[in-house]
Amino acid sequence: MVSSSAITQALETDIWTKATWEEFLAFADDSTWEKGKFYYDREQMRVEMSPVGSRHGRHNSIIPYVVILFAALRNIRVVQFTNTSFRKAGIREFQPDLAYYIGSNLRVPPDSNSVVDLNQYDPPNLVIEIGASSFSDDLGNKRLLYEDAGISGSGRIQESRVLPGLEIALVEEALNRSLTQDDGEINRWLIQTFSQG
Repeated sequence: MVSSSAITQALETDIWTKATWEEFLAFADDSTWEKGKFYYDREQMRVEMSPVGSRHGRHNSIIPYVVILFAALRNIRVVQFTNTSFRKAGIREFQPDLAYYIGSNLRVPPDSNSVVDLNQYDPPNLVIEIGASSFSDDLGNKRLLYEDAGISGSGRIQESRVLPGLEIALVEEALNRSLTQDDGEINRWLIQTFSQG
């Protein structure tokens, strides 16, 4: 077995690297990488250490408004998780920017600081990656990882599969508005738009 320090010396971040599940766990538990985002699938691991700029941060604050306000005004049950790790031991792990449990009859994880065990709880219905430096991977390997995990919203769509009636064009409009409007203006526009539908 390779030690986490040997992996640390050889690992390139922001790319997929061959690793066993045990090597991945040793690496993920290494405090050197506590600010990293970890992914594991098909004996491959990825650690993202890219700096997060204002564009990523801004998009990561606007998109939750869209999802939560839409669900609230349509009376749809929704539970949001930000930067949470989801694990199917020995098989896969992922840490999307945003994850949502939408609807009823789902085994939603409780409030704890543990990694979400997908052997005990359902995977989220919707995951969102805010594309910056990892955009091509978000649409490639990560998308396949999410599909294999049973997350239902993958593929090129014009309307959400898990939030019927939420058009992707509206999400894009909210992001465009964030270039010139503050959060209060965007939220008032979202409430008005969703109230009309």
